[in-house]
Amino acid sequence: MLWVLFLLVAWAAAAVSCARLCLAAFDASRPDPEGTDRERSLSLYEAAFLAGGPHRVAELTLVAMHRRRRLLLAHTGWATVVDPEGQDDLERSVIGAIGPTGQARTGAVRSEASATDAVRALADRLVRAGLAVPDNCRTGVAYAVRAVQGATVLVVAMAAAALSMVPGGRTATAATVLGWFALPLLLTVGCLAIARIEVHPYSRWASPAGQRLLRALSPRDTLTAVAVRGVRALDDPALRAALSKGRTAHRSQ
Repeated sequence: MLWVLFLLVAWAAAAVSCARLCLAAFDASRPDPEGTDRERSLSLYEAAFLAGGPHRVAELTLVAMHRRRRLLLAHTGWATVVDPEGQDDLERSVIGAIGPTGQARTGAVRSEASATDAVRALADRLVRAGLAVPDNCRTGVAYAVRAVQGATVLVVAMAAAALSMVPGGRTATAATVLGWFALPLLLTVGCLAIARIEVHPYSRWASPAGQRLLRALSPRDTLTAVAVRGVRALDDPALRAALSKGRTAHRSQ
């Protein structure tokens, strides 16, 4: 009966991790705060943040400056300043990220510009308006999902360890052991499946209210399409290549 100890460990890991995920999901999808303006319209920068976070804001700024010929984006992945006077804080943050030489790799510019005070101020405004998920809620959901995934692996490992203690030829006992371990495994897998459907939209950037405003947008022009869908919305292969440089490195971080 020593396998019962392994079962207790599996149940404890499954119960704690699933409870943590439920609490994090509830926190992320809590009701809209009082005063949220459901009828307001989103600016392009706000839509970009809610749809793709700080990096999407930086990408949108780069595309907007390129279209206004304030910045040149080469298909080789270099950004060159044409007009050093930014029209707003986000444009000035991009110019600052490029540096005094006036030229830099787009991947480096995107990463640096996405971490500037201008983007953080935009994020803070959206959080206060009830349209963006606060950082602690978003990271809490991500950590909780990883905890449930880890618990799933642990349950399987505990089941394997318990089975190794069953004497050979005792098929009925092995079936009993597997049956008991199937319950915490079903709990963790089911929790992950539900999280994938219910929590996934809120584990990124937009709150339920922000999701509603995003769905109301009609990406008819290029900049709106980039804000909502990202670089893949561009129909210019050269511009898409210019902005795609460095994305693999960012994703791997």
